Amino acid sequence: MTTPLLRPAPELLAPAGDWECVRAAVANGADAIYFGLPRFNARLRANNFTEEELPELVAFCHRFGVKAYVAFNTLVFTGELDAAADYLRLLNRAGVDALIVQDVGLIRLAAHITPELPIHASTQMTITSPEGVTFARELGIERVVLARELSLRELKKFAVEDPDSTVPRPALPLEVFVHGALCVAYSGQCLTSESLGQRSANRGECAQACRMPYELVVDGAIRDLGDRRYLLSPQDLAAVNEIPRLLELGVVSFKIEGRLKAPEYVAAVCQVYRKAIDAALEQRAHEATAADRYQLEMTFSRGLYSGWMHGVNHQELVSARFGKKRGPFAGRIAMVGRDFIELNAEVPLNLGDGIVFDTGGDTNNEQGGRIYQIKGNRFFFQHRHLDFDRLKPGDRVWKTDDPALEKRLQQSFSGKIEPRRRQPIALRVSGRAGEPMRVEAIVPGTADVPGVSSTIPLQVARTAPLTTEKLREHLGRFGDTLYELGELTQTLEGELILPIGELNRLRRELVFKIDAARQSHRPESPKGWREIFAPPRNEAAAGTELTLLCRTMEQVDAALSRGVKTIYTDFEDIRRYKDAVALVRGHATGASIFLATPRIQKAGEEGFFKLIEKAAPDGVLIRNLGAIDYFSNNGALRRHGDFSLNVANPISAGHFIGKGLDRVTISYDLNIEQVLDLLAAAPPPWFELTLHQHMPMFHMEHCVFAAFLSKGTSALDCGRPCEKHRVSLRDRVGMEHPLRADVGCRNTLFNAVPQTGARFFSMLENAGLRYFRVELLEESAAQAGEVIEAYQALLAGTQGGEELWRKLRVQSQLGVTRGTL
Repeated sequence: MTTPLLRPAPELLAPAGDWECVRAAVANGADAIYFGLPRFNARLRANNFTEEELPELVAFCHRFGVKAYVAFNTLVFTGELDAAADYLRLLNRAGVDALIVQDVGLIRLAAHITPELPIHASTQMTITSPEGVTFARELGIERVVLARELSLRELKKFAVEDPDSTVPRPALPLEVFVHGALCVAYSGQCLTSESLGQRSANRGECAQACRMPYELVVDGAIRDLGDRRYLLSPQDLAAVNEIPRLLELGVVSFKIEGRLKAPEYVAAVCQVYRKAIDAALEQRAHEATAADRYQLEMTFSRGLYSGWMHGVNHQELVSARFGKKRGPFAGRIAMVGRDFIELNAEVPLNLGDGIVFDTGGDTNNEQGGRIYQIKGNRFFFQHRHLDFDRLKPGDRVWKTDDPALEKRLQQSFSGKIEPRRRQPIALRVSGRAGEPMRVEAIVPGTADVPGVSSTIPLQVARTAPLTTEKLREHLGRFGDTLYELGELTQTLEGELILPIGELNRLRRELVFKIDAARQSHRPESPKGWREIFAPPRNEAAAGTELTLLCRTMEQVDAALSRGVKTIYTDFEDIRRYKDAVALVRGHATGASIFLATPRIQKAGEEGFFKLIEKAAPDGVLIRNLGAIDYFSNNGALRRHGDFSLNVANPISAGHFIGKGLDRVTISYDLNIEQVLDLLAAAPPPWFELTLHQHMPMFHMEHCVFAAFLSKGTSALDCGRPCEKHRVSLRDRVGMEHPLRADVGCRNTLFNAVPQTGARFFSMLENAGLRYFRVELLEESAAQAGEVIEAYQALLAGTQGGEELWRKLRVQSQLGVTRGTL
């Protein structure tokens, strides 16, 4: 199914973690809100809403003409598909306006169970290219939430020929984040929480490891970066001045991040962006004022920046001095007294305001407090509330709380809320003496509104008959509803009268019927997912096979010399792929070589695919949605899908197999029970499982090499330190995680400790799984040989899983974990 090129009116989309945030959004100009329920949403730490609250919440939003979108944006495991289907029906009946979805299988399930419930592709789908938008459109998706890492110049490349427009437009309506926290990793591709703590970001349990301090280890030595320790913590996005250009590029929804934020934040951000969007729609020149910026910084900020809107700037995106909320910069300490600091404040500071001191240390132990007394440029604090010995002249000071602003923002949503705009309604009034009066409503966009009739017959008027003006006065009193009276026509026969009370009752009944008619009555299917999707039960492939992913030529050679039949290569410099193909072709082992695509493909980066194609491998390891489209035209290449496609259930797997992939790699978010459920629900030959690897944790547009080992802003002027140095990031417990850059200058941080699922091998083999992958990272040829031989023995049955695990622990300096399975 494909969707038409419909162009909705631009909207301001606000986050809502609780009822107060809903009120704050509605009262301050949001056109739509997005929120989550207790399950299947990527912000499980938000308060969220219960199933019982859902009808009331949707009705509240619709009363003010605000749309209600539900974040259904996590991966769905096989054992959860029945519950997911029930959720779809619940949301459909509640009248929500759209679902924001990550899981491909869930999208396909919704198309069968709730076919008229609109679906928006979540940013968790990692859509970064026009080909990704086409993939979404073919799924029946109606809107795409793009990755935050796209620039304005890249967004321009999403335009395609539109038969309904004289200018090219995107293939689907686009939604972009314009304000809020920036994840350092591509959404949908961050496995850090899963790798370090079995808390998957793809399941709404992000542990925010990007906001932690790290040390930079360069060629084995710690590099002194002064007070820069938060190397992976970007500033917050603030693209308010980019609204006009985004509108020109076809963006229809301007999204604010922050379902974990306070209602004051929601109110403040909505106010600023509402002004900007209205000005852009009216084609008025507008830029955020200093007061606007102060309001944005004050309610929540780690520093405000345009993100990737203007491309990469590795010297500005990450300041690296803090990972927590700051606020407006207030100045630097001039002098430290016994119970005061002296400061030439750059923003207003008043009694009761909160400030924090940036001492260059761990932000978990930073100094801060409320101003107790002010004498000139001296600011006093209550006794023992601060350790003044830890402060020194020159330390940065940030304003973190403004009670007066907070009170003003609270007042914006604490009282009566008026609709921002009302729906005009045309009324037709008819009747004659002795019969009921009939009132019919015409509501644009709403068909078949039932009319209402008076319970009291019309009488001949002796005085003060019903006139058009009197009917407008009483029937048009729509109060705090969404409606306002437009045209009123009446064809009453003669001078008639009806009691005022009956006119009021008619109006109330009419509003009730209009509300009912506006509620969606969408169809749904009672079928279960197994009845809808019945994958073929193919015979299992004969025997097991060990596949190997290599990152150096030496590792490829080690694989060939040990008889590995399927070799994947993942080189930082893909120009060397042709050498790897030549090396494999030169061995008489009959091995097949697959070349890995980059994890991310943006518009204009098809050249990477062409290099892979030109190298003439046996196949390609597909890691992004754009590659599925590109390589579908090359029937000579076998295609395997990698873990980054996030296959977590049989419906997703079936979709990718239907797209021409021979098999798919099981998502790293699944534990052993969930893997076994998957293998029981779909043909095992569809799947490959990574049994041994250094888990790829962060995958980032942010380049640590350029940011901290050069003065360059991009690959054009950074001097390519990634080609000259081996870099790791040391975390708070002393583990040094290897950092690598790919051909697109995107960085991947790998877990320092390899993991193995060897102890589960027998269970997986008995379940029918036949393809088991080992991924190498920094191993020498000799080390690679030891790992390969160990797993070959496991698959041959000459070595058990526990024995292999113990052997690898002895061989590895850092040990080997049992992994996320």
